[in-house]
Amino acid sequence: MKTEILIVGGGLGGVAAAVAALRSGRRVILSEQYAWLGGQLTSQAVPLDEHTWVEQFGVTANYRELRDGIRDYYRDHYPLTAQARAQRDLNPGGGLVSRMCAEPRVAVAVIDGMLAPFLSSGALTLLQPYIAAGADTVDTIVRSVTLENVNSGERITVTAGYVLDATETGELLPLTGAEYVSGTEGRDETGEPSAPEHADPENLQAFSWCFVVDHIAGEDNTIEKPRDYNYWKTFQPDYWGAPMLSLTAPHPRTLEIVTRTFTPTIDDDPFSTLADQRAGGGDDELWIFRRILSKKMLEPGHLQSDLVLVNWPMIDYLGGSIIDTPDAAAHLEASRQLSYSMFYWLQTEAPRPDGGKGWPGLRLRGDITGTTDGLAQAPYIRESRRIRAEYTVVEGDLSIAVRGHAGPSTFPDSVGVGMYRIDLHPSTHGDNYIDVASAPFEIPLGALIPVRLDNLLPAGKNVGTTHITNGAFRLHPVEWSVGETAGWLAAFCLDRAVDPRTVRHSPQLLEEFQSLLITRGVELHWPDVTGY
Repeated sequence: MKTEILIVGGGLGGVAAAVAALRSGRRVILSEQYAWLGGQLTSQAVPLDEHTWVEQFGVTANYRELRDGIRDYYRDHYPLTAQARAQRDLNPGGGLVSRMCAEPRVAVAVIDGMLAPFLSSGALTLLQPYIAAGADTVDTIVRSVTLENVNSGERITVTAGYVLDATETGELLPLTGAEYVSGTEGRDETGEPSAPEHADPENLQAFSWCFVVDHIAGEDNTIEKPRDYNYWKTFQPDYWGAPMLSLTAPHPRTLEIVTRTFTPTIDDDPFSTLADQRAGGGDDELWIFRRILSKKMLEPGHLQSDLVLVNWPMIDYLGGSIIDTPDAAAHLEASRQLSYSMFYWLQTEAPRPDGGKGWPGLRLRGDITGTTDGLAQAPYIRESRRIRAEYTVVEGDLSIAVRGHAGPSTFPDSVGVGMYRIDLHPSTHGDNYIDVASAPFEIPLGALIPVRLDNLLPAGKNVGTTHITNGAFRLHPVEWSVGETAGWLAAFCLDRAVDPRTVRHSPQLLEEFQSLLITRGVELHWPDVTGY
């Protein structure tokens, strides 16, 4: 097959890149491993993690279209109460991790709607379920990528003018011979105060296999005891303060050992919740924390129970990396066993307010995640291989402590904006949480340009960050912004017959590209307001 732009990976970055390239009038082939497009928002089932000002500014127009589309879908298709329908900034789950917690399937419907016109016109070819299996690179040009159907083994070779790597773990980087980094860089290289002294390529943030639950009082939905339950019941990292199968874990920001509550029968007011990452993570009560649909948002009797996404510290898999290792499949299965074990513990041993143990009425809602096994379709990936870029964003660019102020971090080659605390989960080689207060930031074009290859672009978490700064870049809106910019950039370069490196180093071309982004609804700078 042949196309103008090939995007490998249909997560949020890949979708954003496709939308941008297609709206630029370009032909696109988009491949994805799983049944749903949308990555961490859909197949991984994790509701949006966003900054405090998301309802006013700090995201692209296309990302806002996605968010508005999700809210409109609920208004159009769900029996919302009058109070819920009147909410301008509707939060269907009333969760505390985000100002819009919603079901993954609704996000899938909106994403499919954004791409539908281009499937009809033939401008977009969607290949599912395919993974990258090889690449042909000559000098600085990736000439083609070979994709493999995960079910049949059928292979397709795609030739493209530009190749965008939007996979969850940067799968194209080793296949194309791109220079890349994985794991932790050393302080001796980056000068980052939160980095270890020396690099460790196998030390990555934990990944998690998430799942959705509800609770039907009076029912016994207890699953069969998981195979590895006895192992996980006693597993306890040195710094954890309790076995992982508990409600106890380090506080992400203070590292204090904290015991949360979990109350499926809670009678809260979902309209009173307001997610604010400046105030805290919102995980004191785990039933509310990542609730993706509250029964009180809907007419009485429609839902028997709230729907809750389990993405908690207790299912962070610390046993090993899945990048550049022959043990990846074993680690993925071990992560699944940890998640099943956590669910079984909730059903049988979790403390109840009445002094009893276990909530047997809990159900795994695989129908909500699109699976028959009850878990999400894909593991939630926090860290990828990362390109060695013309410019690598380091801790000093973002950290308030290092910079000495909370004003936005700026770059002359800005191609977008983002904001999140540097938030790293425990790692595969024994690091506890790393949490660094950080400033709003601009995304430098240099972070999207590989040091050597000319037509390969990152379109997700494989952008030019470090292990430390990936903690601020890995969340939904920034992954979308990186992917969207990569899509606009590839189309811009095809239009003008130039490469991305030339765009960055030519003042005239850079100004043209930045002006194009602005007209397309991409914010390049943070507003001049107080309170950052």
